[in-house]
Amino acid sequence: MELKATSMGKRLAQHPYNRVRLLAAGVEVSGDRHEYLIPFNELLSISCKRGMVWGELEFLLPDDKVVRLHGTEWQETQRFHHYLLQAWQAWSAEMSAICAGVLGELQQEIDRFGEQDRWIKRSELQALRATIEKQFAALPLPLARLEEFSDCREPYLICQRWLEQGDAALRQRNRDWTARMLSAHRDFFATVESSPLNASQSEAVVNGEESVLVLAGAGSGKTSVLVARAGWLLRRRLAAPEQILLLAFGRQAAEEMNDRIRSRLGVADIQARTFHALALHIIREGSNKQPAISKLESDVAARHALLIDIWRQQCEEKKAQANGWRQWLRDELEWELPEGHFWQDDRLAKRLASRLERWLGLMRMHGGAQAAMIAEAPEEVRELFGKRVKLMAPMLKAWKSALKEEGAVDFSGLIQQAVAILEKGRFISPWKHILVDEFQDISPQRAALLAALRQQNKRATLFAVGDDWQAIYRFTGAEMSLTTAFHHYFGDGDRCVLDTTYRFNDRIGDIANRFVQQNPHQLRKPLNSLTKGNKKAAVLLPQEQLEPLLNKLSGYVRPEERVLLLARYHHLRPDVLDKAKTRWPKLNLDFMTIHASKGQEADFVILLGLQAGKEGFPAAARESVIEQGLLPQPEDFPDAEERRLAYVALTRARQQVWMLYDREQPSPFVEAFRQLGVPLLRKA
Repeated sequence: MELKATSMGKRLAQHPYNRVRLLAAGVEVSGDRHEYLIPFNELLSISCKRGMVWGELEFLLPDDKVVRLHGTEWQETQRFHHYLLQAWQAWSAEMSAICAGVLGELQQEIDRFGEQDRWIKRSELQALRATIEKQFAALPLPLARLEEFSDCREPYLICQRWLEQGDAALRQRNRDWTARMLSAHRDFFATVESSPLNASQSEAVVNGEESVLVLAGAGSGKTSVLVARAGWLLRRRLAAPEQILLLAFGRQAAEEMNDRIRSRLGVADIQARTFHALALHIIREGSNKQPAISKLESDVAARHALLIDIWRQQCEEKKAQANGWRQWLRDELEWELPEGHFWQDDRLAKRLASRLERWLGLMRMHGGAQAAMIAEAPEEVRELFGKRVKLMAPMLKAWKSALKEEGAVDFSGLIQQAVAILEKGRFISPWKHILVDEFQDISPQRAALLAALRQQNKRATLFAVGDDWQAIYRFTGAEMSLTTAFHHYFGDGDRCVLDTTYRFNDRIGDIANRFVQQNPHQLRKPLNSLTKGNKKAAVLLPQEQLEPLLNKLSGYVRPEERVLLLARYHHLRPDVLDKAKTRWPKLNLDFMTIHASKGQEADFVILLGLQAGKEGFPAAARESVIEQGLLPQPEDFPDAEERRLAYVALTRARQQVWMLYDREQPSPFVEAFRQLGVPLLRKA
């Protein structure tokens, strides 16, 4: 059937289309120079209008596109529209039955999706959305028309809601499921640790995303959550004990975790490991090698002696080396050097040893050739960085020679070999669930080991507990962005926050939290305390008041209560401690650096050394060019890591903290704390 414009209508309309022809399942609109085929599966509506004399047909297409035919005789237009509408509606009714069948199956799949007795992952939502979109693309009717048909309307709207509001729907569904789990397994959450888990801890434990980061402030029960997570996986039969891998950053932390797992879960087959122990296991299982870890890694004195001996030898034998080191230490680091053979100065050598160890460790973690290190350094320091790398080259060579002579590997070499074995597929990972403690301390090298493990076993989940507020090891290669941008590096997942601390009171918590969050780069999170503290729970005190303060503490501190003295550097240990054992024999005193205090706690904390200058806190020491070339760029905020170090120091205290400052050269942190409302006392 065909409809044409009249000769007069064609001439007056001046329109590209003047003829329409009904096809088997569509219409063809054409003119002298143009032709447009409209299949029924693209046609949204048909309208018939009467102009002053002639008729007009209008075809509405997707994206608000309209095709019009002008200049047709009105009665013929009505007749054509009648037959066209009948054909289109008959076709639509037939197609709607097909659509209803497809949409009905989709609705059943969505119902099954939501009714599962488990946490549903975001990746599964994405898969469901992809299925819906794929089925939508295969429907014979345009999506915009589906609501016209009663048998299609409801299932279509349900599918559309999951496409458009699926994230919110999934969150609510998982919240409801979590509430049911916490109620049904109340006995587990009450007894899995020595104290019942709170709501935020329990919710983190049951979270079933593929990548979960639990942000946990100081004293909020990070290890409890890891132990409970392992117990939950076993209770729900999501994994056998040998399929759970727990990772810690130190041998002592791993042993403590193993003790808690044995005592709380009664399971011996779950073994917490360090990253280096994991790498050693992978190498032994994935190759014929039986590597041994070098004694140099556990013997600090031998490590320092080796590096200093090579350094002194180079300076003694090569004038260029001596001049290069003089420039590095004096001009770049602004150290005071003795005249002449400065390398023979024992005090200087002792100070330099830890720096050489750090620089060598960064070069070993990089793992590449010197040319690659230099090429990857920031352009603004590349030339000077290259000179520093060449000065370090003899130390690197001597280190490798010592390892070869010993027939052993160092920690960096262990992880590099393990990653290579995983990438070659020579080790099949048995672990379905990887649990990591203190994640904020992770380095790119350790992150590469995790990524290789998960690449090898794509179904493995990653559950990490950490606190970016306690990220204080950048100088050793730890990269905080791996925590703050966790899901960018480790895949889409979820973030949980432990919002209650069981250690310090609300006064200490308020000061510490506000102080560290003045840095806009730190992740925002609440951290509430269960105990109340008075206004003097955190105070500023002149440093000459240390002895009177200790004398006062000896009068009321019980023998079982611990007093922890913390300083930025180990050599700032106060002389008054030399007589402490006899002067205050019942006072339980400990001194350590703030870095070493990580994981420690005490009833009372005395923070020493709030002074300005090179040996002050925050540290004014310049970062070496070699660190600038091998470490990630520091945050764009003054003293960012030093602020986190102060946060760690404050949050070791359960009851009270004193911050001792220099009256003559006060640290800039003193004024920052005063503005936060910390009282400044004249005497203890």
